[in-house]
Amino acid sequence: MPTGLADNVRKFRRAAGLSQEGLAEAADLSLSTIRKVEQGGDARVETLHAMARALGVTTSALFATEAPKPVVGPEDEANRRYLAELRRALMPAVGLGAPRPARGEPPELSALHRGVQEGHALYWADQYGAVAKRLPLLLESSESAVASAEGAERSQALLARCHVLLLTGKYLTQVRQYDMAYYALAEAIRLARETDRTQLAATGIVGLCWLLLRQDRFDESEEVAATTAAEIEPRLSTATPGQLAVWGELWLRVASATVRNNRPDVAREARRMAGTAASALDTECVAFPDHWGGFGPVTAEMKVVEDLALAGDARAVLRRTDDGLLSAKALRNFGRPTTPNWGRHRLDVARAHILLGSHQDAMDELTQLRRTSGSWLTHQPMARYVMTDILRTRKRTLTQDMRGMASHLGVSG
Repeated sequence: MPTGLADNVRKFRRAAGLSQEGLAEAADLSLSTIRKVEQGGDARVETLHAMARALGVTTSALFATEAPKPVVGPEDEANRRYLAELRRALMPAVGLGAPRPARGEPPELSALHRGVQEGHALYWADQYGAVAKRLPLLLESSESAVASAEGAERSQALLARCHVLLLTGKYLTQVRQYDMAYYALAEAIRLARETDRTQLAATGIVGLCWLLLRQDRFDESEEVAATTAAEIEPRLSTATPGQLAVWGELWLRVASATVRNNRPDVAREARRMAGTAASALDTECVAFPDHWGGFGPVTAEMKVVEDLALAGDARAVLRRTDDGLLSAKALRNFGRPTTPNWGRHRLDVARAHILLGSHQDAMDELTQLRRTSGSWLTHQPMARYVMTDILRTRKRTLTQDMRGMASHLGVSG
């Protein structure tokens, strides 16, 4: 059955004067892929990027509102159970009466901040289960602290609540629970603004823009990131590392949104602005708690390579990997990027190996990531895409490592 996506692809293809064969050639895709989409089939977003580039339109122009396909099965049911306590703590039921009373004695704010710091460290250490177990109590405790605080203490309680919500939103985005993550991040940004913590609000917006990217909301991610970057642009000569890092990360979000949305000119300018911030830092920076991400020269370079990966230029990806700012020497001089950023980059490398038929090299990348970030890896669609391609295209018998990786990622051959 034709869909809105199918209708849009067909409409823009005809407007461009292309046959299905012509679009396939221009987008460097197979004819069967074009036919599948125009007949109502699904496609990866990367495939839609390629079509949009060939058609000269934004990627978001191809999207259309449809009734969602049902998501059912053991995994969906398990996730509902796993997140039930966290969901109750984050989004309690609302009735006609007064809000629910705060539970127990209000905690010391220092204990809340310490709990957030420990949770953040566990997040970077790939201990997602430990983070999930801590969040419900942190949410309930911070709510209790706000409810009981008065006068000058209320601002400090709101700040503690903001930090808890930022951690919650960051975790939920990583495990792809986007609606809950949006609620947490939006509330964190609101509290940061209410307490005049512009820097903290901006780092929350960095996280929100990443969430919007994961939902393929490219236009909104670009607009919010660009507007915020303009509002907080620092004086380079006097800016703190945290200010430069947040400003630079916002430009990375603009670039990531626009390169995915087939707006290369805007993406290039955004990458240039991010490079300016990275040069001013001259090192990788995580200025927690006022900066919740990671940014610096190495991260900015990895995102340039990510653009090459999105364009399907596998040889260029491999040429720039482990060279220049991504070389071992540069990592020693500038510092290592955050573990998730590095992991996403190495998945781009694995994908490039797959495109060039180097299955073992791709497996080596996946194996290393499983060793250092096994929990994180299971939440990455690109890891499953790479493993699926290995299973589909490898001519020889799968190795034991390949079978083990497929099982770890939940991919069946």
